[in-house]
Amino acid sequence: MASKNQSSAFEEKKLYTGEININYAAGPKNGPPLVLVPGQTVSWGNYEKVLEPLSKNFRVFAVDVRGHGKSDWTPGSYSFETIGKDMAAFLKKVVRRPAFISGHSSGGLIALWLAANRPESVQGIILEDTPLFSAEWPRIKEEHVYHVLTDLVEVMETMNQLGDVRSLSEALQKIERPIEGRSKTKRFPGWLTRMIAGIIRKHQRKGIRGKISRRYLPKKINLLLEILTTFDSDFAKAWVEGRIYEGLDHEDALTRAKCPALLLHASWFRHEKFGLVGAMDDDDVKKALSLMPQCIYKKIDSPHVIHTANPQIFVQEIEQFTKEVSNKS
Repeated sequence: MASKNQSSAFEEKKLYTGEININYAAGPKNGPPLVLVPGQTVSWGNYEKVLEPLSKNFRVFAVDVRGHGKSDWTPGSYSFETIGKDMAAFLKKVVRRPAFISGHSSGGLIALWLAANRPESVQGIILEDTPLFSAEWPRIKEEHVYHVLTDLVEVMETMNQLGDVRSLSEALQKIERPIEGRSKTKRFPGWLTRMIAGIIRKHQRKGIRGKISRRYLPKKINLLLEILTTFDSDFAKAWVEGRIYEGLDHEDALTRAKCPALLLHASWFRHEKFGLVGAMDDDDVKKALSLMPQCIYKKIDSPHVIHTANPQIFVQEIEQFTKEVSNKS
């Protein structure tokens, strides 16, 4: 059964692929299909700022990747092979015609998998600050994202042990955030981690499942609470342990993907302790473009999640790209 969500023009639905249930939102039929695939840890609602603007010219679909949001969680079965097949089934059974696929971060790697392995279902791909080469095994262990995922797994495993507030607070305090141009890092203050831990433990004691939100907290803290309660920690653990990478070789996929492509590259820097803070450095971009010469490249001065930080620019880039593709076809 469909339910209204985010916008009166969007309906939230589920698809049974034959193996798992995929949760998604579908907008009005106002143009060619555009499938939005969010990055790791977040659900389709992360696209809230761009859903309605995009729906003016596209039939927008936004999905929850397995292990996220209201899609099925499948501990022990997370890889690009399994996720790619989920999305292939979605394109075949729901979209039913070649679509533009826009993937953010790891969602961009899913878009790339589809372009390389299901070209008949893909009209073009938008790679939104996708970690090309930096998120391959074993290089990923040298970069900041590996530290983020390792810390996240520790926090979530501590949370799942249902211990006291103090143990969870201490796990949250270990999370470090690098600062560009400085060797020191930021950490959550103790009072804040104790507050977050208290909210989560209270939520758990009440037996409530699903998203936590507190109006009095900053958006970033509410996003962290949402991640900790709507995301399967084994998905992150699959990256840390090397299981996720089955089925996707970046160089091979970029070579085999022949459809039109747009690469949006956000800001990045290198840190002496954490390596690459961002999705790609300039060498990664250069290599990607040499393998996918039809790809259009746009550098954008923006944090990693371009569609949230700069929604107007994101919408404009997609509209311009898809218009160029349509004019050539």
